[in-house]
Amino acid sequence: MSSAINDGDLVLLYLKPHKSWLVRIKKGDKAHTHAGFIEHNSMIGKELGSSIESSMGRTFRLLRPTLADFLMRFSRPTQVVYPKDLGMIAAWTGLSSGKIVVESGTGSGALTAFMANLVRPNGHVYTYEIREEFMEAAKKNLQKVGLLDYVTITNKDAKEGIDVKDADIAIIDVGDPWTLVEPFKNALKGAGMLAAISPTMNQAEKMTAELLDKGFVDVWSIELIARELEARVGMTRPSMRMIGHTAYITFARKGV
Repeated sequence: MSSAINDGDLVLLYLKPHKSWLVRIKKGDKAHTHAGFIEHNSMIGKELGSSIESSMGRTFRLLRPTLADFLMRFSRPTQVVYPKDLGMIAAWTGLSSGKIVVESGTGSGALTAFMANLVRPNGHVYTYEIREEFMEAAKKNLQKVGLLDYVTITNKDAKEGIDVKDADIAIIDVGDPWTLVEPFKNALKGAGMLAAISPTMNQAEKMTAELLDKGFVDVWSIELIARELEARVGMTRPSMRMIGHTAYITFARKGV
């Protein structure tokens, strides 16, 4: 992949930690920030990783955006799943190329996009969303990151039945996840992995009880807390700000 910036490319304009802008390069346009504007024409042909000055003399780095840069900028009709939780879900469910995933609660499509990026090119994500406006927002977000071809979105309540069999992984991100244990068990292959995302302990508790009742094994839950480190020579300390509680994640394996 070339590292030279071309017309139509997506570029991350990086100023400093937590201050960056995702820009689609278009001849004749300007990228506006609080630290001045940058002509798109001046970025075309420059190497990714190089620097450029804004109209106010501030220095920006031109970087290749990662999927995480997109996910945190998705239009959000619902709360997105944070990267710290996404990584744990991928590690414990075995999300990888070729896997078939069934999901309920598409929302903004952030988790859906993350999974589609990992299972492509031979895997697929089948996701169910009851609210049509959420489904349309998710489609637009998935199209933006070029992952819609690896996702099938169905505007349907998954409780009414899932048209997928022998899935490798099931993901539940709804307010009453325990109501979907039975249909998702039917959709999974033997020993298939399940992950459920719950905002409250009561939800995680009810989900755990239902999973055990329906014959799932290796059932456990986790909460991830992420705090940045402000690393400076002689003055390193934990950041005063952090991403605290976002969700409880319950994992399980289908028993036969």
